[in-house]
Amino acid sequence: MQVHNLNDTSQNKCQCVSWLVHWGRFSGQPANTCAVLGCMNLPSVGGHVQQSGGSDDDRSWYIIPLCSSCNAQRGASLYIRDDVQPVSANVSDTCGKAYVSPLGG
Repeated sequence: MQVHNLNDTSQNKCQCVSWLVHWGRFSGQPANTCAVLGCMNLPSVGGHVQQSGGSDDDRSWYIIPLCSSCNAQRGASLYIRDDVQPVSANVSDTCGKAYVSPLGG
C-alpha cells in the first residue's frame, strides 16, 4: 500500500501514551519494525499518513509505526508492508470514545 507522510501533525494528541501505543492498541499488532517496505529499523513513532496511489478518495488520517528516518521524510510517498494495518487517527473513532460498561454502570 502506498501512503503519503503528513506534515506538521505533532500538535495532534490522543488519550493513549503515544501515537505508537495508539497504533498497537487498535491494530492488535506488535510494533517490531518500521512499516515502510524494506526498512528494518525499530519504530520510534506512530506516524500520521493518508492513503495515496489508489482510485478511492480516502482523505482520512491513519497511524502506522515509523522509525525516525522514515518519519523524517515529510510529505513523501511511502510504500508500507501488506501486513501492516493502518489505524484511524480520528480519536472520536478510537481512544476518545466514551467507555460504556456492558453492565450499564
